[in-house]
Amino acid sequence: MSIFRKTAVAAAFSSALWLMPHAVSAETISSAMAKAYQNNPELNAVRAGLRATDEGVPIAKSGYRPQISANVQGTATRLGTERLNRFLPATPLVQEDFATGSASITITQQIFDGFQTLNNVRAAEANVFSSRETLKANEISILLAAAQSYANIARDQRIVAIRKQNLAFLKEQLSAAKSRLDVGEGTRTDVSQAEAELAGAQAILVNAVAQLKQSEAVYVQIVGDAPKGIKQPAPASKALPKSLDQAVATGLREHPSIAAAQYNVDAAGYRVKSAEGTMLPGVVVQGSVSRNTTDRDGSPETSSASITARLEIPLYQGGAEYGQIRQAKERMGQQRILVDSARLEVQQTIITAHAQFEAALATTVANKSQVSAANEALAGVIEERKVGQRTTLDVLDAQQSVLVAEESLVTSQRNAVVASYSLIAAMGRLTIKSQGLQVVEYRAEEHYEAVKDKWFGLRTIDGR
Repeated sequence: MSIFRKTAVAAAFSSALWLMPHAVSAETISSAMAKAYQNNPELNAVRAGLRATDEGVPIAKSGYRPQISANVQGTATRLGTERLNRFLPATPLVQEDFATGSASITITQQIFDGFQTLNNVRAAEANVFSSRETLKANEISILLAAAQSYANIARDQRIVAIRKQNLAFLKEQLSAAKSRLDVGEGTRTDVSQAEAELAGAQAILVNAVAQLKQSEAVYVQIVGDAPKGIKQPAPASKALPKSLDQAVATGLREHPSIAAAQYNVDAAGYRVKSAEGTMLPGVVVQGSVSRNTTDRDGSPETSSASITARLEIPLYQGGAEYGQIRQAKERMGQQRILVDSARLEVQQTIITAHAQFEAALATTVANKSQVSAANEALAGVIEERKVGQRTTLDVLDAQQSVLVAEESLVTSQRNAVVASYSLIAAMGRLTIKSQGLQVVEYRAEEHYEAVKDKWFGLRTIDGR
């Protein structure tokens, strides 16, 4: 059997092993994304931040509610009284000890505050909705990172396998060159060339193994679990657009970063109204009940109750109120500009991802043809060397072309996978629903509904 045929058999056997089910439970790209959705610490931190943002609503609503305070005070007193008597030489000191105490409860209720509380509540609600959209954008980013890390491992594993096959082929070439030298058909130069190529192949194999380990470390960081049974994934098929125009239209309509920017505009608008409310009158009603007690002889105990209504009309507050209103308006203008920026960024990202996807698909087709042609050329060079028309260097050059072609094919296949998921992510549609991921969806509204009207309580909904 010729060297080329041996190599072809080895390659076919390696491919068969690659396609066979692994003994361990094989990880798919979908299961990797599902694990990342559930386990990724960065994503869980964003969810915790959203829950903190939810608390802004009950904090803002506290402006509607009464403020109640209690005051208890106690005093111990010692009095000394000197009695003067002209007929007696001594003037004894008479001491008296007594205690006094007071207790009061005061309730203060804001009746009208220039609609500041109303607008603060609406701004807090807009912040919640914006943070939800930001969470969706982070989920998309993490799912894309998981898909990319999975594809990177699949690429690196195949490159390691290709370079091992290349190493085995070069060992055979070195052995053949030595055999020809022994029988006088070859030269020492042929042996040296084969040895040089073999040493280079060993070096690039070491680099490939190192790259695989790095990709596995990134995978663990994103997915939260060690990779098991990774196999070459296919480009995404679910939620892919039919055309670039459809992709752009969908992204501008559905991408969460745009929605988050729009909610930020709403929140900024309510802050403007709240700032303007500081110039409107305010009405406060305050009621209090108090009780004064004492054990001093002859002193009565008293009780009192009062209710007070107060109208506050701001006339001039040093100009701060005007500066705050102008500041709030400028920030609202800034948020409006950021909406346009978000739209342009989404559009640019979609166009780039679409172009990369098309290029990766076309490159994959071309690389497959290149691999086939390179293998045929290698077979021809090997046969020509047998009749003395080619040298060992020609064979080594042909094998290098095969190696480059195979690695280029693996890289383009990886790029096609990543670009397909990047395109879906750029549209804002890389979600657990669109990809059918088997994982429980995190429902942010559940926490919001649980806390938005809370009057008191220190524990979070998870018991902390």
